[in-house]
Amino acid sequence: MSNSVLAHPQSATRSALSWLALALTPGLGPTRIKKLVESFGSPDRVLQASLTELEATGMQAVSAQALATGKSLELAQLEIAKAADYGAKILCLEDAAYPHRLREIYDPPVVLSVRGDVELLSRPGIAMVGTRHPTPYGLGMAERLSKDLAVHGLVIISGMARGVDTASHRGVIEAKGKTVAVFGTGIDVVYPKENTRLADQILALGGALISEFPIGTFAAPQNFPIRNRIISGMSCGVLVIEAAEYSGTRITARCALEQNRDVYAVPGNVTNRNSWGPNTLIKQGAKLVATWEDVWEDLPNDVQDQLAATPPESSSQETASLFPDDAVSPHERKILRLLKADESTHIDQIVEMLESELSSSEIFAALFELELDGKIRQLPGKNFVKSF
Repeated sequence: MSNSVLAHPQSATRSALSWLALALTPGLGPTRIKKLVESFGSPDRVLQASLTELEATGMQAVSAQALATGKSLELAQLEIAKAADYGAKILCLEDAAYPHRLREIYDPPVVLSVRGDVELLSRPGIAMVGTRHPTPYGLGMAERLSKDLAVHGLVIISGMARGVDTASHRGVIEAKGKTVAVFGTGIDVVYPKENTRLADQILALGGALISEFPIGTFAAPQNFPIRNRIISGMSCGVLVIEAAEYSGTRITARCALEQNRDVYAVPGNVTNRNSWGPNTLIKQGAKLVATWEDVWEDLPNDVQDQLAATPPESSSQETASLFPDDAVSPHERKILRLLKADESTHIDQIVEMLESELSSSEIFAALFELELDGKIRQLPGKNFVKSF
């Protein structure tokens, strides 16, 4: 095996290089790689094996040839150089910094590319997942819960997808907390592209971006269900905000159960199809979540002790709730009673419904104050929704 890679600025160990070579071998997945390493004794020995020895294990011919000819090793050397160009570190299963919770699952990725704070990967975290097409209520709950949990020291783990994932990361950024985004692409490919600034903000605040896929891997649909086991595997538990009956979120929730992780869910409007996922999970035993305390009180004692010993990231102690704040003026209260969290109401409808009680100017003033306080949100086209 060449020692040239060991002199590369990316201080890759021989072990990391060997694991990476196996990961980049066509026809091999995490489970087969682990069995190979167990059979030969180490990843190094797999790479040193002859073509005959490799074929004797029953692996595909393309896999055996890539290993025996050194093609896999060449790919690994190239990958390490590319990772260094993007400021990424390569972690293998044997590294002390490899997230310990993820190592415990049935099929952990044998290598991870990491940009950002590697130590963050082993801190207590909650995975937050949900639909790419959430209601305003779902977006609001994702942002608020992620903010509150981050303020109290938990790392928020999500997948950077549109919708609930993006809202969860944004809530953490607002709290100046720590979040980890698990890519379904190469570590250099931010998907969707509009989240490029979000990725930069995550890194700027000491978060991390991770991927098991090689540099340059594009957003292939099959990659996202695969990466979901990492989101749940790294976490203490998975919090589902909104999800339809058939969705990637259900895959993540199933992974969490198989990995013996706790599952939490925010209940939703039973007439909305995005509520099917969390409401069904609650019926099946998932813990109903209305505020961050519902998650906190369910955490293992050692995790609570670890978090309690860490000063909060922010002084904000406001908590998310499914119920509106009563500390509002009479005019504002009338408007809050009309508005819904999961369905927008146009300003003309508000004026029409309240014309016998309030003047237009009083309605506009109350809407302005409610929006300023964060109790309602204005959507395009002068439509309004209740934040919680």
